[in-house]
Amino acid sequence: MSDRKVDRIAPTRRPAGRSDGTQSWQSLLFMHWRVPVETLSRAIPASLELDTFDGTAYLGIVPFQMRDVRPRWLPRSMAFNFLETNVRTYVVHRGRPGVFFFSLDASSRLAVMAARLGWSLPYYYARMRHHIDSGTIRYESSRASGVKHEVSFRFGNDEAVSQPGTLEHFLFERYLLFVERRGKVHVGQVHHDPYRVRSAEIDSVRDDLARAARVVLPEGMPDLAHYCDGVDVEVFGIQPAAN
Repeated sequence: MSDRKVDRIAPTRRPAGRSDGTQSWQSLLFMHWRVPVETLSRAIPASLELDTFDGTAYLGIVPFQMRDVRPRWLPRSMAFNFLETNVRTYVVHRGRPGVFFFSLDASSRLAVMAARLGWSLPYYYARMRHHIDSGTIRYESSRASGVKHEVSFRFGNDEAVSQPGTLEHFLFERYLLFVERRGKVHVGQVHHDPYRVRSAEIDSVRDDLARAARVVLPEGMPDLAHYCDGVDVEVFGIQPAAN
């Protein structure tokens, strides 16, 4: 997909009107692997087009903390928290860039049920842990089926906002998600301040999630790793995408 055909700025703007809910994404680790275009093109719905940067396709795995998650009608005192790890790639639908999720693991059964019913997203319940020891952060996730993800990492102090036209902006500044729902493409949108990302160094990683999604990753560490302290997020409802 040529950048000339894609408006990468419009989705970063906040939609008009009230959001449907709010949440905070914290302690995000972005790991990205370069994957052959042919591999990812076969893995996404035919209604979506794989998005690439300089001809290269990427698969991302993102473990993080979901905090203060609540729909608009729920009192703030009843907001809930959980851990999540998503497996994603980058797509375009009719000139609009966004994310396609292969899977999303969460440590909340309620979140899994709500996202599957309300958004048709491929959520899975998993037992998950997050802990910090002497500056090293570790995420662990395990489904009942035995599919696991474990990563240990550290991050640097080189915090910055990515600029349009860069690979970092291509990977991080994604505000739309696309999903097939009852045979039609639907789109959901979020809004938040731009990510302030830092470099990250992966000490160790074990991943079964990509393989469970039938995507084979190259051997070894991810090609890119970044970290963000967090962003506060507004969530807007899912709706049919324009034809």
